[in-house]
Amino acid sequence: MNGDVTVDLRTDSEYSGRVQYHCDNNICTLRITDLRESDSAEYKFRFITNQPGGSYTGLPGVTLLVTGLQVLVSITHPTMYPTWRELKCQSSCRLPDHPSYVWYKNGQKIPTVTSSSYSGYFYSADSYSCAVKGHEDSPSPSVCVFGQSCNRVTYTDRSICAFKGSSVDISSNYNSHKTIRSKFWFSSERIHQWQSPSQSEDLSEDSQYAGRVQVLETERGRSTLRITDLRESDSAQYRFKFTAGSFEWNSILPGTTLTVTALQVQVTRIKVYQSYTEAELKCHSSCSPDGRLSYVWFRNRTEIPLTEMSIKYQFYSGDIITCALKGHENYSSPSVYHPKLPSVSVSPSGEIVDNSTVTLTCSSVANPAANYTWYKKNGDPDLHPLSKEPQLVFRSIQSSDSGEYYCTAENKLGRRTSQYISINVKYAPRVPSVSVCPSGEIVDNSTVTLTCSSDANPAANYTWYKKNGDPDLHPLSKEPQLVFRSIRSSDSG
Repeated sequence: MNGDVTVDLRTDSEYSGRVQYHCDNNICTLRITDLRESDSAEYKFRFITNQPGGSYTGLPGVTLLVTGLQVLVSITHPTMYPTWRELKCQSSCRLPDHPSYVWYKNGQKIPTVTSSSYSGYFYSADSYSCAVKGHEDSPSPSVCVFGQSCNRVTYTDRSICAFKGSSVDISSNYNSHKTIRSKFWFSSERIHQWQSPSQSEDLSEDSQYAGRVQVLETERGRSTLRITDLRESDSAQYRFKFTAGSFEWNSILPGTTLTVTALQVQVTRIKVYQSYTEAELKCHSSCSPDGRLSYVWFRNRTEIPLTEMSIKYQFYSGDIITCALKGHENYSSPSVYHPKLPSVSVSPSGEIVDNSTVTLTCSSVANPAANYTWYKKNGDPDLHPLSKEPQLVFRSIQSSDSGEYYCTAENKLGRRTSQYISINVKYAPRVPSVSVCPSGEIVDNSTVTLTCSSDANPAANYTWYKKNGDPDLHPLSKEPQLVFRSIRSSDSG
């Protein structure tokens, strides 16, 4: 609550980047990730109607108890065996039946121990931690068996989500049983840059972080890694390492996972008019904002007077829209815009022969990405789209496929139609047909016409012959018709 007002968890900075809602058929689910013990609370669901006073909260809510594994140290024989202890890995939440455990000594796995208890002689320099097998990313805090001066490192946050271009502080508390000789932060994701894969290297000396990394020690036993001008490539797990005498803390226990995310403009189409589209735009990131951020919106690189995360806006065909966080205008989102005029191409680009494979391709630049539809001219575009893919493929093209084709490119902001592309399928002459006119009895001295016809592209040339003649020497005609103006009996054949 904020006074008497209920607070949406999505706007609470304590839950930033860790809360999702999913509602379907009046069933609403709240998902909280990267649970912390501070999330232990009673959670209630509330909905608000369009009627005055129409706000309803379900009572009682759901009580969530978040608990981590803990290592408990017990003394079994204080007099006979003063350094003998029993360590027990336990949780106040019920664990899976018959779980197997993983134990760590100074951050390194102990391969021989798999039960919930671990007994033996211990030394004051060593720290121990445990995890349930299969959940090694959620180990218990490291504990000292004797006193508080053992070797250990604990991280303030298991995960951090930050915006591209912003800065982040990653902190750890550390302790050494002896005097520390060296200490630094490193990231295992940079192992390909190390001279030796087994020797982690200081981030301060990594060229990718040049001028962007600072290590702060504002109090004894606490180190803070500050990374400025964040890039998406900075998304990684960060760990702290120190050496003291011959000891080296180079733990395999999880450090702090940093996720750097860029802004994106999400589009919901409201209504399309003849000359513009009315749309709802949201400046979105996978890092949930804490509700106190101010945004900057740009139309065609010119700032518009809107500062909310979500806006309604009228889109015209040439408009390009981006958003950014106030103070981080150099790290704006990718642009969103209508599809550009689609271009169409045909492959192969030369003569098209029947029974060959032909591909028509439609392409357009758009964000969100365009969806494509192919049509044939003079067809019914609503009833007969030929393809919903960028390519229209004829596996064995036929003469009936000749014609003019076009495509459309469409996203939530609008639709554009390409110019026509003409397909002319070439094919050899079909078997010719022959006819005679008149078709009845032929009388001496009458006019008779023989006609040869064939379907072909390009159009066929014709030649007439008489059977048993010399076809090379005596073609009778080079026209589709062979005409006898005054036929004789010698023309029979």
